[in-house]
Amino acid sequence: MSDLIDSYQQLIDRIGECLEKGQQRAFEQVNTLLVETYWQIGQYIVEFEQKGNERAEYGSKLLTQLSRDLKTAYGKGFSRSNLQYMRLFYLSYKNCQTLSGKLSWSHYTELLAISDDLARSFYEQQCIRDRWSVRELKRQKDSALFERVAMSKDRAEILALSQKGQIIDSARDVVKDPYVFEFLDLPDRNYLESELENRLIVQLEKFLLELGKGFAFIGQQYRITLNNTHFYVDLVFYHRILKCFVLIDLKTRAVRHEDIGQMNMYLNYFRAEENMEDDNEPIGIVLARDKDEILVEYATGGISNQLFVSRYQLYLPDVEALKQELRRLLDESDRSD
Repeated sequence: MSDLIDSYQQLIDRIGECLEKGQQRAFEQVNTLLVETYWQIGQYIVEFEQKGNERAEYGSKLLTQLSRDLKTAYGKGFSRSNLQYMRLFYLSYKNCQTLSGKLSWSHYTELLAISDDLARSFYEQQCIRDRWSVRELKRQKDSALFERVAMSKDRAEILALSQKGQIIDSARDVVKDPYVFEFLDLPDRNYLESELENRLIVQLEKFLLELGKGFAFIGQQYRITLNNTHFYVDLVFYHRILKCFVLIDLKTRAVRHEDIGQMNMYLNYFRAEENMEDDNEPIGIVLARDKDEILVEYATGGISNQLFVSRYQLYLPDVEALKQELRRLLDESDRSD
């Protein structure tokens, strides 16, 4: 009797899997058709304008009139702003074959709001590569992910970043500066390191999104023992792509040289005691409220471990300021070529 029940449950499971796959394929097909339809509508609008009819007959009121008539004939979905996006969609993606079936119309409207071509291309590639939801895309745009990642790269790397998204090949590729923890809703001052750490664990899903692709949480206050003395690493992760441990120590003040020495000791311990045969060298990140670049340079000099010092902030960055700084770096690179 139990064999029959097990067999019947397998039947239910198989039918459920089949339905889920069918529904997903149907959703993807409908989504692809919708995106292609909106692209074609944008093409019709642009071609109409290019014939001079927009200026001669309607002037700047074309989209307003078109929206009114289409809503009367076909219902919702044809607001003036949506028609503007369709028009911009065609102008931004002249080749329909370059559109991704993995992105929804809502993804594309978020992407079209990005005026910088390099940044838009980066976010598009990351959406496809990491399967970001629209909500995740909005958050990463607001936190200026592209500018933060690109700031530490040269011109060729920035261009590659915009064309391919973030490809993780080395420890440097997983480290940001600064990290943005606006989702913690902490006061700007007067909180403890333990409070910061616990808030990050409570908001682990958002914290992992900020860390980036490939991080798997291992433990909090991870204990290591040396000569009967206990030490505790604030947060330990394992990076599935780089195949290594990532240790994070949190400081709610500016980093000090002894913090770097402590992290170096943790890395040496993990390499000797925690790494399995096929694990790569561990990565250490001292994540502090602020840092002195000269102190960090001298304190990390001669250290062979993969040790980084980064800042964090509890508010979204000034995106425009980061954009201007990135443009300045690109312009300087242009002049030096």
